Amino acid sequence: MSLPKGLAEEVSKNLVMVARLIDEDPEGAYGYSRVALRLASRVAAVREAAGFAAYANQKYSEALAEFRAARRMTGNVELWPVMADCERGLGRPEKALEMAGAPEVHKLDKAGQVEMRLVAAGARRDMDQLDAAIVTLQSPELASNSVQPWTARLRYAYADALLAAGREDEAREWFAKAVESDKDGSTDASDRLAELDGVEFVDAFDENEEDADADAEGDAAGDESDLDDKGVESLEVESADATEAVEATRSVESVESVVTVESADDSDDSDESPSDDVEGDKR
Repeated sequence: MSLPKGLAEEVSKNLVMVARLIDEDPEGAYGYSRVALRLASRVAAVREAAGFAAYANQKYSEALAEFRAARRMTGNVELWPVMADCERGLGRPEKALEMAGAPEVHKLDKAGQVEMRLVAAGARRDMDQLDAAIVTLQSPELASNSVQPWTARLRYAYADALLAAGREDEAREWFAKAVESDKDGSTDASDRLAELDGVEFVDAFDENEEDADADAEGDAAGDESDLDDKGVESLEVESADATEAVEATRSVESVESVVTVESADDSDDSDESPSDDVEGDKR
């Protein structure tokens, strides 16, 4: 509302595109966020959107700067967990743990506090403190039977930490619980559970198989082409043979005709000179 109407509409269109693309096309979302930032860098919502777009593209330094700017403009602490996760992305897990113990955490709502716990556990794992990561995730929210928007991710993170620590049986149990609470498929808990159970998935549209099918079709087409070529050659040979046979038949008929004529002539001669035949028989 602080922008002129035309500019406000242009900025809002870019923010809408950031929201639409950030999961499927992070780079595209980042591009739109930069346009909005160029048009209205003094609007907190624009700085926040730019921060999330940069975060989705693992541009953690840039994301942290945008989140800090948005926080200064609004005084809101809801971005605290993602700011701490940016510190992790920059290779500073100690800083993330420091933020996890800051007073700002107590100002977060329940979802924000769970998110902060997830970030802190991740920082512990970054520092190879697996047991500490497991303990960090153990909380009333994890033990609760009620399903909240964060339940699946919390259970998944706990199962993953258990598996990293070599506690496979417990990990399987919690992956199963994560599957139960993951109604919208926000995690790959079902795949992880199947992997632990020894189930192997085969892609029905595997590219190698498609290539093999294509090669087979090509070979079949080649065979048909060869057969066609052979058929043509066979027809040519048969045609040549037939031509030779006709010519041979004509030759035989010509010979027979000649022989018949000569026989007729001989017959006429024998009627006129019987004495020659007698002498011939004697010889």
